[in-house]
Amino acid sequence: MDDIKRLLGEFPQKTELNAEVLEEVDCGGYLRQKVAYDAEVGDRVTAYICIPKNLSKPTPAIFCHHQHNRQFDIGKSEVVGLMGDPNQAYAHELAERGYITFAPDAIAFEERNWASPGSSEWHELAIRLVQGQTLMAKVLHDAMVGLDYLESRPEVDNNKIGFLGHSYGGKMALWVPAFDERVRVSVSNNCCIDYKNSLTRDTGIQMEFCIPGFMQSHDIDDVIAEIKNCPLLIHAGEDDEWSRGYNDLLDRVNAKGNSNVEMRVYPGGHQFTPEMRENAYSFLEANL
Repeated sequence: MDDIKRLLGEFPQKTELNAEVLEEVDCGGYLRQKVAYDAEVGDRVTAYICIPKNLSKPTPAIFCHHQHNRQFDIGKSEVVGLMGDPNQAYAHELAERGYITFAPDAIAFEERNWASPGSSEWHELAIRLVQGQTLMAKVLHDAMVGLDYLESRPEVDNNKIGFLGHSYGGKMALWVPAFDERVRVSVSNNCCIDYKNSLTRDTGIQMEFCIPGFMQSHDIDDVIAEIKNCPLLIHAGEDDEWSRGYNDLLDRVNAKGNSNVEMRVYPGGHQFTPEMRENAYSFLEANL
């Protein structure tokens, strides 16, 4: 892990959250609050947190990371069901099942997208690379600050925090628990592709995961092997380009000492079907 951290470069400095609730909407079985907090000085994050009604005790929470899909105008709003693909509304569905769900905008998406499509993401990568930093360190930092925010909420059982994501969110579901043991269970949907299989024009490497020199000594199995005390479920698609390399990934992870990983392979491409979501939810429930 020390070498991976060295490659990521310096992480941003945390600051006071200065959190506030911007609005609250009654969604029937739960309340959806739009909140804001500081990820670092000068960088304010907006997020949704969905809180089931009539809670009698601290409740498990799920960090729901949105997808990429080159839709920079959509982020947190898709996973809570306000726009985009209904199959991506897992924060909404889990809130209806009684979980607290949390969905922030990743940098360069929705309210953190300040330029034409894609320009914000490129900018956020470039300005860090020339300073010896990485965008990966920033997005990991932001996720960990999101966990800080969850822990600040009295409704949340801090010992029962899970993580769920599809595509970009699915890749973050592999990285975040390797860096923060507060994540007690994680589900990665259709984004377990390794670096070796990403060197093609139809996939490529997402800006957030561009880490200079990473492939010289590491791949995604090295990251997964660092996950401790956190059951991990990986969904892969037989015809999904973002699942390439799934065939031997589990063997490589097990060989490096992490046997706390399950994989389920589904027919089809890059999707999060009702069947896949039901399996994800069951895994979260069984481990929280």
